[in-house]
Amino acid sequence: MKFLVMVQGSQADYEAMKGKGSAHSPVWSEEDIQAMFAFMQRINDDLAESGELIDAQGLAEPRRTRLVSADENGRPVVTDDPYDRTREVIAGYWVLDCDSLDRVTEIAARVARCPVPEGSTDYPVVIRPIMEDAEDM
Repeated sequence: MKFLVMVQGSQADYEAMKGKGSAHSPVWSEEDIQAMFAFMQRINDDLAESGELIDAQGLAEPRRTRLVSADENGRPVVTDDPYDRTREVIAGYWVLDCDSLDRVTEIAARVARCPVPEGSTDYPVVIRPIMEDAEDM
């Protein structure tokens, strides 16, 4: 079964990693950042070794987001930087091929233990099954 596993963050979190902290996003030190990257790399390495990893990516800061919709005449409507500083968005993801929901839940629980500075917002790790055919709806 394939699953999308997502971690969340906000623009304030990305800014905190660049040295601009706030009430719910304390400043990250270089050591904090390196600990997070090392932690995530170990997870990626383990998932690659087990054959469960299909893809994993961190996403650019929400400020670089663009939404595209259509107006009543079908013309594109473009909105740059649609999120405020505190709104949660997807910060990164894994596409995994696991034997069961229980297995992917074990992986998500491990991801949830990622080291962050004290006082950081505690975001849940989101698991979404990937539909492989119409029966998955």
